[in-house]
Amino acid sequence: MSVSAPSSGCGSTQSVTSPSEEKKQHPHQNGHRRVRQEKSGAMASSQGKNELRFADWMASLPESIQSMPLTNLAIPGSHDSFSFYIDEASPVGPEQPETVQNFVSVFGTVAKKLMRKWLATQTMNFSHQLEAGIRFFDLRISTKPRDPDNELYFAHGLFSAKVNEGLEQINTFLTSHSREVVFLDFNHFYGMQNSHHEKLVHMLQDIFGNKLCPAIFAQEVSLKYLWEKEYQVLVFYHNPAALEVPFLWPGQMMPSPWANTTDTDKLIQFLQSAITERRKKGTFFVSQVVLTPKASTVMKGVASGLRETITERALPGMMQWVRTQKPGESGINIITADFVELGDFISAVIMLNRLLEEGGENAT
Repeated sequence: MSVSAPSSGCGSTQSVTSPSEEKKQHPHQNGHRRVRQEKSGAMASSQGKNELRFADWMASLPESIQSMPLTNLAIPGSHDSFSFYIDEASPVGPEQPETVQNFVSVFGTVAKKLMRKWLATQTMNFSHQLEAGIRFFDLRISTKPRDPDNELYFAHGLFSAKVNEGLEQINTFLTSHSREVVFLDFNHFYGMQNSHHEKLVHMLQDIFGNKLCPAIFAQEVSLKYLWEKEYQVLVFYHNPAALEVPFLWPGQMMPSPWANTTDTDKLIQFLQSAITERRKKGTFFVSQVVLTPKASTVMKGVASGLRETITERALPGMMQWVRTQKPGESGINIITADFVELGDFISAVIMLNRLLEEGGENAT
């Protein structure tokens, strides 16, 4: 696995399978899996017993905030959002270096099981993340070598679920929560030709239809504006193809600087300086509250995985930083994390919006 890639991470357990895989499981396995899935879904929204409010937290914001630009709001997001499911039977992703390819060719399934512990950064599926309050999704797309169906997959070292399955899950939630808005950030593409981009664009159109918000000036986009137009989906596309499709927002409208460190103090310094130095008026902005393991870190905790080795230990320091932030024109905007159910990450980010009501639109 490429430990230097910005998409590193993992959970030590996998409580969710892809929709197509679940049908193949033994019925008793399905029952145990659903129980674990329900528990992990509730975990993220149990803080303060606010499950319903987090499922509709945008709709519940005070009227004074509803007309503010979404660039000013505090919005919780997930890093490598799709990695709750990692297919160990899949080939290694095309973005992985030769050393990883060789490692897997020698050790096979054992290697993939170890990789999964460092690749999966989430435990909740898209539906449970949305119900818990997540509104930003970090998405990486790939073709699969020798795939007879020529499908598109989410990918992070190994392959995840089919893209259409994940997008359908998101759309189902949005249809039931008409005042909630999501940001889909397609920021990495692997093994994709023009025809694959065209396929993905058509997929987005077919699934979301009139929910897609055309690209305009970011500061014009407020919840009130989106509700009036009945838009619920903003798609950011880090590829030149975005220039040719009205509903694709250019990737530069969603900058997401990456600290690339295992040190919590260095991460926090980076996050703070990034907001101060790199935040541009007129764009959205992502603060990645994530630590990226080095090769030596992986070797020391190879059987434990990212969650136990890094994320849980660093959580207090990272959460302290989150709680001291302020949203607004010069403050934080979108904050992403691994294992978003840990601590009170989601509720802490959402509650920062109270500062907008207290301090006005230009709260910093």
